[in-house]
Amino acid sequence: QVQLVESGGGLAQAGGSLRLSCATSGRTFRNAAMAWFRQGPGKEREFVAGISLSSGITTYADSVKGRFTASRDNAKNTVYLQMNSLKHEDTAVYYCAARSYIVMVAAGAYDYWGQGTQVTVSS
Repeated sequence: QVQLVESGGGLAQAGGSLRLSCATSGRTFRNAAMAWFRQGPGKEREFVAGISLSSGITTYADSVKGRFTASRDNAKNTVYLQMNSLKHEDTAVYYCAARSYIVMVAAGAYDYWGQGTQVTVSS
C-alpha cells in the first residue's frame, strides 16, 4: 500500500504563490508516476501536472503551463507543486495521486490518492 499526504494549501491572493507538498509512505516504487489533480466547486476532477519519479520528466495542463512547476525529491519521498501567478479559477481541492510507470491525465488511471488540500485564491 502507498499512503499520500498533501500539505501546503491555504488562502492566497490573485497573483500570489503557494507550494503544495505530497509526502509518500508505505510501499514506494522508483518508477512511479505522480500527478496533481484538482476539483473545483461543481466541477470534474482535472489533471494539473505530473512527474515521473525516475526521469523527472513533467507534464502540465495547458491552463497551468508556465505558472505551475512540479518537482520531486526522491530522498524525501516527496513531490511538490509550486504554483505562481495564481488566479481565482485555480481555487480547488488539490489531490496528489500515484500510479506505476507513466503519467496519465485520466484520474481513473491512478491507484493511490491523497486526501486533498484546499487552495483558495481571492480575486
